[in-house]
Amino acid sequence: MKKQWVILMVLATLSLPVQAQYVISSEEELENLKSLPQEKVYLHHTGPIVFTGEYLHYAFYCFNAQNNRASNISFVGYVALVNPQGEYVLEQKVRLQKGKSQGDFFVNTHVPSGNYKLLGYTQWMKNNGMEQVFKDDLVIINPYQIDQSQLLPDNLEEKAIIGEKLSQPVDSSVVQIKLEQEIYGTREKVVVNLKNYKAQLGHGNYTLRAQKKSEMLVFPSINAISYANKYFNVKGELDKTVGDSLFLPEQRGELLYGRVTNGQGIPVSDAKMVVSVPGEEFLLKFATTDSHGNFYTYLRKNYKLGRAIVQVAENAQNVEVSLGKVPHLDASQLIFDQFHIKPEYSEAIAQRSIHNQLENQFYSVKPDSILLGTPIDPFDGGMPETINLADFTRFPTFQETLVEVLNYAGYRNNPDGSDYIRIAQDFETYNEKANDFPAIVLFDGVYVPDHEKIKDFDARQIQSISLVRDQFRMAGKDYQGMMAVKTIEGDFFENYAPEYGINVPIEKPMPKKNYYKQRYTTEQMGKRIPDYRRVLLWEPHVEVGDDTDLQFEFYTSDLTGEFEVVLDGFTTYGKPITVYKTIVVKEASQ
Repeated sequence: MKKQWVILMVLATLSLPVQAQYVISSEEELENLKSLPQEKVYLHHTGPIVFTGEYLHYAFYCFNAQNNRASNISFVGYVALVNPQGEYVLEQKVRLQKGKSQGDFFVNTHVPSGNYKLLGYTQWMKNNGMEQVFKDDLVIINPYQIDQSQLLPDNLEEKAIIGEKLSQPVDSSVVQIKLEQEIYGTREKVVVNLKNYKAQLGHGNYTLRAQKKSEMLVFPSINAISYANKYFNVKGELDKTVGDSLFLPEQRGELLYGRVTNGQGIPVSDAKMVVSVPGEEFLLKFATTDSHGNFYTYLRKNYKLGRAIVQVAENAQNVEVSLGKVPHLDASQLIFDQFHIKPEYSEAIAQRSIHNQLENQFYSVKPDSILLGTPIDPFDGGMPETINLADFTRFPTFQETLVEVLNYAGYRNNPDGSDYIRIAQDFETYNEKANDFPAIVLFDGVYVPDHEKIKDFDARQIQSISLVRDQFRMAGKDYQGMMAVKTIEGDFFENYAPEYGINVPIEKPMPKKNYYKQRYTTEQMGKRIPDYRRVLLWEPHVEVGDDTDLQFEFYTSDLTGEFEVVLDGFTTYGKPITVYKTIVVKEASQ
């Protein structure tokens, strides 16, 4: 018997209200939920001061709050920027692998100067409130705006900064930074050696960076040791009782959910829903609405397009589909450190702004690159037969093309409704019962429920047609084969308006990057491309294992002054490690 490909949306037995929060109904449920450990997050970043025109880079660490080991619970993490009014200025999503990820965001001219909070969390953490969430102060200076009142002191005598807050704790007893020298010239190579003196006790994951010290007096960013002390007593289990609502953990992927109602706003239960994430490497997910009309699914694969087409799998009347959004935690009660601009900072601010403009002007010659990740197999292991229409005589319509070009697929008359496409079974290879099931049909990754509506599609816009002749079972219904049509422009989804569904943008996770590494050879030394990098080295996650000596290198820029080389992270056992080394960069001729 031929193998049946089964595509199922595994629904939990939870009832999901429109806010994607579940109400705990019994003591047994509560105990099951509490058996899942809570999490906590640490962000190492390139603050604490960021200017308009700069990137803030961050390394994301997620821990099991009960044992301080890397968490394997959440598949997704979040980074947010919050202003003193409690407004979320930015929120990014990152995919976690063994509790780790990385990302960055560019500060554009729309972000006003001010004191901000940088937050790091998972949806599961939000159940214990803002106390569980990682919080660090961040200063943004936008020199292009006239109003700088948010960073000006209320009176001429600025409050003194507490001295002990200007330094952070260090621990170099396990892993140390070794440098060949302390003074370097501009555009000179620096070799950094990491020495693990404690063998297995030093194994872990660390962030390594080299960055120019701030010319302005500012509270330093939280490091791994101060974080471990500050968040040592966060809750290790869910802090809820029976009757409370909670945010569901994103264990199986990114949560995508919504609701289906009829024309009178009444929930529609047991509706078969299909979610298409379009593109050449498309995703196809299915779900069934519960008694409240809610559906949800999880996106686990690394999709390329931030768009979803959500529609009823079969024709329905007077149905409305909406996509839900998980609410933010209330950030209005956060307390912000106060950084103030002083007159003596004016020259440093002007110079840094000029350097940023020059760096951005030459960004194209030293760009970061996005890691492609594992390719998606949209056929889930099926071996498609692909027909490129450029190899055949062109026919005007899609229906005629199926008749004249394809041997195994075509329209079949349906006396009870719309005609449908059927892909012939492969009786030569497999022994199976004959069926009349319709095919799954997708255009540029968009699921098309009504095949009759694409009969007259202009076939001159089609590049190729791929067929899989396996049987599929999706959301309780059988299908015979899958057909994936690829248009020349690949943009079918842009103008597709489902009759009973929605075509909406979705926030996709930040892609991982290989960050540009400046190198100078003898020939390049004389090139007059300006180099005003403040961050000279950024390695978001460095694994320290059995090798007792790891080596990294970077080149200084045209900036002079003091730079800090920082190693910051955690051993496999959860011990925080932070090491600082200062180097001085002088003009090369000196």
